[in-house]
Amino acid sequence: MDNYYLAIDIGASSGRHILGHLENGKMILEEIYRFSNGMKDVNGEKIWDIDGLFREVVNGMKKCKELGKIPVSMGIDTWAVDFVLLDKNNERLGNVVAYRDERTKGMDDLVYEKVSLEDLYATTGIQKQIFNSIYQLMALKEKKPELLDKAETFLMIPDYLNFLLSGVKAQEYTNATTTQLVNPNTRDWDKKRMQVLGFPTKIFLPISEPGSTIGNLKDDIKAEIGFDCKVVLPATHDTGSAVVAVPSNDDNVLYISSGTWSLMGTELKEANCGKSAMLHNFTNEGGYNKTYRFLKNIMGLWMIQSVKKEIGEAFTFGEICDAASTSEIKSVVNANDDRFLAPNNMTCEVQKACEESGQQVPEGVAEVAAVIYNSLAKCYADTLLELETQTGCIYQNIHVVGGGANADYLNRLTAKYTGRTVLAGPTEATAIGNLAVQMIAENELKDLEEARKCIYNSFEIKEYR
Repeated sequence: MDNYYLAIDIGASSGRHILGHLENGKMILEEIYRFSNGMKDVNGEKIWDIDGLFREVVNGMKKCKELGKIPVSMGIDTWAVDFVLLDKNNERLGNVVAYRDERTKGMDDLVYEKVSLEDLYATTGIQKQIFNSIYQLMALKEKKPELLDKAETFLMIPDYLNFLLSGVKAQEYTNATTTQLVNPNTRDWDKKRMQVLGFPTKIFLPISEPGSTIGNLKDDIKAEIGFDCKVVLPATHDTGSAVVAVPSNDDNVLYISSGTWSLMGTELKEANCGKSAMLHNFTNEGGYNKTYRFLKNIMGLWMIQSVKKEIGEAFTFGEICDAASTSEIKSVVNANDDRFLAPNNMTCEVQKACEESGQQVPEGVAEVAAVIYNSLAKCYADTLLELETQTGCIYQNIHVVGGGANADYLNRLTAKYTGRTVLAGPTEATAIGNLAVQMIAENELKDLEEARKCIYNSFEIKEYR
């Protein structure tokens, strides 16, 4: 009888439940449930409907019972940096504010009054992003200190969902590192730094490694969904799970986890917290198997997603990609400019950036998308050169994993701009990495090396030169 495993992968715009099992040495996937997600504006804040997300988590788990495919274990991964505060009665404090909210504006300056940017990077290795948890916590301290005063527990989004399912509070490592409050050498919270910044240290739980089993489902959850299973911590940061699924065991692997964000980097055994890495805005996020994801955040397909909503709702993403490939416009913008983080209108912002730089202003979905795809590919090429300088390695191949691996035109542009071979796939990398960690925890796969061999043999990989 097959052992089934359930990956619940929740992104900024949607979530899905994917069952996985091994069959003749290959990993087989079955998507059984999908639901929408998105930020909402409530009382001047951009927030996540966390209660709605939890309902969807449970609704999707019910599908396992309906199908008669009961998982041995389940694991949740989500985006990073956002968190929940609980009081002494385990009640949630305030809204679950989204990282694109403007509450962090100016909070970096307040942090640097206590700790310099250079010192912060040297002791965490995490790149400055204005939405990092450290700046969100400073915003709470300055604007809503009563919430921090009442707080007894800090949980990242997937950890909170796990708590609702299992009753167990556990903080997973890969997501914890994105707070910019974890020391990569000790692999633990930097509580001295927290004290300097005025954050209550008591709220931060001991950190658990990905692959840990934290318990089973609560009785009320078991009764509602009709079964019990283990709750396993995958790499709960979705990029951490996606990197697990990079189908290569080479020593020097370059990847782009391509989705709402493009995360481009490599794996290191030791964090690079040097000044040069800081100046080039690289980060050292925690990875599975005690590695560090040395990478750079690039704006990613968020730009295309926004344009689709604004002027391209009649088209699929594939149609937009195909239309862009026929455009002859040569304009490019800086895809990493903060102006594209959360503009009121992405289409207008891209057009304005082209106009300001004296380039042809794109008109219509095809031209705007072409500008974005070319801009992303150029950014990948620039980042490749920076990575090679930082690591001293020459990367012959670029592994593109995640939903963006389906973007044929972008893959062709990436090969063109970088001059390297692009290997695209698997597209369901985050869920696959989540499942692989669960299978390793259950001893159905021996280790990460065996998991990556299995992934390579299980899914289509397209090559672009």
